[in-house]
Amino acid sequence: MSKKIAAAFSLSLLLTVSATSQTASETALAAVRRSDASARDANGNVAKLTPAEHMRRAGIYLVNRAFAEARAHWQSVLDNYPQDPRAAEALLGIGRSYFLGKSYQDGYVVFNELVQKYRGTKEQREALNFSAASLLRMSKFSESAARYEEYINRFPNGERIDTAHLNMIDTLREADRPNDALTWVTKTRQRFTGSATETNAMFGALRLHVSEGEWSRAVAMADQLSQRTFAKAVLTSRSEVAYLKAFSLEQAGRKDDAFSAYLAVPDGIDSYYGWLASQRLAALADNKQVSIINEREGRVNSAIARVADSYPAPYRQAILAAAKKRRIDPRFILALIKQESVFKPLAKSPAGARGLLQLTMDTAQKYAHAAGLNSLRENQLYQPDTSIEVGAEYIEHLMKLFPQMQAFEPVAASYNGGEDNVARWLERAKHKDRGVFTAEIGFEETKGYVQKVMANFRVYRQLYTSDLVRR
Repeated sequence: MSKKIAAAFSLSLLLTVSATSQTASETALAAVRRSDASARDANGNVAKLTPAEHMRRAGIYLVNRAFAEARAHWQSVLDNYPQDPRAAEALLGIGRSYFLGKSYQDGYVVFNELVQKYRGTKEQREALNFSAASLLRMSKFSESAARYEEYINRFPNGERIDTAHLNMIDTLREADRPNDALTWVTKTRQRFTGSATETNAMFGALRLHVSEGEWSRAVAMADQLSQRTFAKAVLTSRSEVAYLKAFSLEQAGRKDDAFSAYLAVPDGIDSYYGWLASQRLAALADNKQVSIINEREGRVNSAIARVADSYPAPYRQAILAAAKKRRIDPRFILALIKQESVFKPLAKSPAGARGLLQLTMDTAQKYAHAAGLNSLRENQLYQPDTSIEVGAEYIEHLMKLFPQMQAFEPVAASYNGGEDNVARWLERAKHKDRGVFTAEIGFEETKGYVQKVMANFRVYRQLYTSDLVRR
């Protein structure tokens, strides 16, 4: 079998598997909706089923982000089977559905009820943690920190004890209490000595020093971090720490040291911080150093040329039309699609995101009308033109939301982690530098996502013009 035939066969197989998985999920959603519709009472309430069946249907709705329909089944468990062992799980489900839907006040009320009603359960511990997270997203920072501290004191061996300590550090920073945050860095390091959590606490201190402009302390902490092991559970990387050290040296006016530090950050197709370092090197280089920069960039450009076939530009006309209408670089849309779906229109995620741009139904509905779609159904998100048009509308909204950075990192971070979180991370960073912002991203998945999307964008800018014509 030739390589081209083998590649085509593999692509066909992937599309078949994706379509089969997507069809099964869509079938399950359609089935429970038909069943619920046929058995509602005169007031429109869902029929009484077994607790297990209510929980099963709620799970199907939750996966598809049909939050109100999921809550109806969880509430039925609470109304009809208040003594059932799954009642606490049902109440937690209701709270989480509000949280995922960004109705944080409603979720907070439910979590508080659960904390009081189901003492001694795992759900109580989860609810206390979620109540702290809800307060954080409601910008009640000191109250949120108090809740995290309550969790730490009440459940010293709780499932989220490590993240509760780390959340204390960043939440106190957001409450503009940097000295208290540093106190919790010390407490966390003492509690988790020698672990990844201690390394993450040190990284929290590095980010704090950078945001506060404490450059010598930032350099010293970066040097300490560079001696640590960057295991899987560590929420930073050697390149990120090296970049923040170089940035701190530059801000301190130590140009020659900064140049050497940036040069020590390796660059490559997949190296986000290497790319940022190369840009800073180009800005700092004198005439004698230009050749060093050119050689560094030449190696990356050669590597990009070797993988060019892995960066196609399908759906060109649809992307160009949607992008030009909204003044978006079409290569950024390509970068997103490559990361979201690898250009598979039938892709569906476990979280209910669909299509090329992996839009969830609740998000798509917010922007469908502005994109020229007065009614939108789930299956329409598998249509490439629809996904691109609605996705571009959402991207434009995000670009307008965060104009201060004049960069795509906050857009990519919002696309994956939510614009409310990005607003907090931007505020916490205090600097407009792209690398400093990305270091503040609080979700490991979102940080990795941003770096991958921006790496894609770098390659697409190298390979294609703004009209998506191959160079």
